[in-house]
Amino acid sequence: MTFNQLKTFLAVVDCGSVSEAADRLFVSPPAVSAALASLQAELGVTLVARLGRGVAITPAGSVFAPYARGVLRVAEEGVAAAREALDPESGRVRLAAVTTAGEHVLPRFLASFRARHPHAEVSLEVGNRERLWELLAEREVDLAIGGRPPGGARFVSRATRPNVLVLVAAAGNGSTGVREVSLAELSRQVLLLREPGSGTRSTAVELFDELGISPAATLTLGSNGALRESVQVGLGITLISRDAVARELEEGTLEEWRCPTLPRHRAWHLVSRAGEELAPTAGLFLAHVAADPEDGFVLVAAPTAAG
Repeated sequence: MTFNQLKTFLAVVDCGSVSEAADRLFVSPPAVSAALASLQAELGVTLVARLGRGVAITPAGSVFAPYARGVLRVAEEGVAAAREALDPESGRVRLAAVTTAGEHVLPRFLASFRARHPHAEVSLEVGNRERLWELLAEREVDLAIGGRPPGGARFVSRATRPNVLVLVAAAGNGSTGVREVSLAELSRQVLLLREPGSGTRSTAVELFDELGISPAATLTLGSNGALRESVQVGLGITLISRDAVARELEEGTLEEWRCPTLPRHRAWHLVSRAGEELAPTAGLFLAHVAADPEDGFVLVAAPTAAG
């Protein structure tokens, strides 16, 4: 079995036709057919079948395709890591982050990392936590930044940074920035929530359950920006990372509400796959975010798989 056979098979799967796969690979259709036939003969199963003028993936092919993609992905990572070993500052680091971390925590670290290592290639994908762990598990990224990783033996936390969740409301006249509120007052508020799948949304729902109260109503908004703007105009209150509203709290357009169990102290986790050494450039990034003595991440002394 060769990498060329796997690439050919996946091209046919993606294109749905031998001729289109040949165009993508810059080879002739007979060459594609020959590579497919050789791979199927070696495996002893039919991976694709003729369907009119195109081809259709068989059940065996559907099962095999993710493994083929995984093999090619690991091979590409190996090539990149070998090259990075010679010159880590010219390698790549692929990052994924939940929305709040991607918008409000990582940018300054990315800017300073690029200033220090201008030839390094950096990519960042932002999504909800489900997407985050999927990208890391599927080897689409080297490091992920979010809340505590899911249990099991797949992931390991390499470094952490405080993530304080605060309940914020529009600042009233004469606001001192922080206000103690009663549970009765909380129960009269409209609670603004992030989209389903957001860790902050789950924590907000848990908070009200623990307090034994329900908000007057809930509204779902799809971004931190929408939450901030909506709170400032008096639409409701929201639980949000202090990182996301630091400027508004400092400027006095928002005020922090406190009651039992608030604020909630959590942590940002910088996470990799368990049982693997970081690629050299990813290791440089990890060291960089831990170098800030005041606001950086703190390296985990002995990383272990999430439990």
